[in-house]
Amino acid sequence: MWLRRNLFNTWYNAVLTVVLLAALFAAARAVLVWAFDVAEWQVIAANLRLFMVGTFPASETWRVWLVVAIATALLGLSWGIWPNVARDVAIAALAGLLVLALLPFSVPSRLVLVAGALLIAGGMLIGRRVPHMGRAVAVAWLLLLPLAILLLRGVGIALPVVGSSRWGGLLLTLTLAAASIVLAFPLGVLLALGRRSSLPVIRLVCTMLIEVVRGVPLITVLFMMQIMLPLFIPGGENIDNVLRAIMGFTVFTAAYIAENVRGGLQAIPRGQEEAARALGLNPLLTTGLIVLPQALRIVIPANVGQFISLFKDTSLVAVAGLFDLLGIARSVLAQSEFLGRQSEVLLFVAAVYWVFAYSLTHVSKRLEARG
Repeated sequence: MWLRRNLFNTWYNAVLTVVLLAALFAAARAVLVWAFDVAEWQVIAANLRLFMVGTFPASETWRVWLVVAIATALLGLSWGIWPNVARDVAIAALAGLLVLALLPFSVPSRLVLVAGALLIAGGMLIGRRVPHMGRAVAVAWLLLLPLAILLLRGVGIALPVVGSSRWGGLLLTLTLAAASIVLAFPLGVLLALGRRSSLPVIRLVCTMLIEVVRGVPLITVLFMMQIMLPLFIPGGENIDNVLRAIMGFTVFTAAYIAENVRGGLQAIPRGQEEAARALGLNPLLTTGLIVLPQALRIVIPANVGQFISLFKDTSLVAVAGLFDLLGIARSVLAQSEFLGRQSEVLLFVAAVYWVFAYSLTHVSKRLEARG
């Protein structure tokens, strides 16, 4: 039997198993008693909208829900088309939306959450029936970020502009993380290729950029983007604070991705490049079709770890006066009626960070297994 073979195969393993189970039971019991009998979750219920979208205008919140609807529909389609990669994440998102619908949102908000769950389920059914939509869905995922930013910010009279100073909470955290990841990955790949270039000038510039950025703390890069950027770029003082933060995160993350990718490139046997040249492929095709795809597959775990680190480091935007999820938590704790509720607020914030970080980890494992 598995239990006897793995947990009770010797007397000292049996003792250790019993002691650890007793400790885990005691800890779990204490946490559950605190969560259900002691904790006052009203602080979360009363500020749930603030945690999600910050001070985004209530009359324009439909834009956020529209972005959520598009994302859930794409997630459902991805579940149907690539079940080995997206299934668990889609199921978790579906369950999460249904759980959120039980929280004290307004009735319209609850209906939107249920509609999002239905979109995931419906998208899955459509994706299974039309699996050849994979390329279109992949393109839609790439276009989702610029479309979301366009919808959230607005374009003028038809769609009133909502300044990024009104963005906050989870909305701002996800925007910063998603935009920085999308921009940093291709930049990091280009820097890695540039560092291996046979042209001395390109190799020197890429190497200097990577080493300088990797040699300073992230908060220093963010300070530079907020304070010193106007000194280097004419009119830089007019650049939006959120955009400045995205630029800082992008440059910093790209430098680390470049080193990850360079390690993957060095792991590819040189014989493959020689074989590609023997077949008549030029250096560009050899890198793009033979070497780079294998290198990127090798460094999936390292890059995903960097993306998770970036997602958590978005809390540093407090130096720019922006209120991300953790910044909103601090402002909630400053409310007089919720003084002393640090445990509930910080546990809620930690749970949100954990859900997204674990989802990224799970998807990376699926991708690595498929490769």
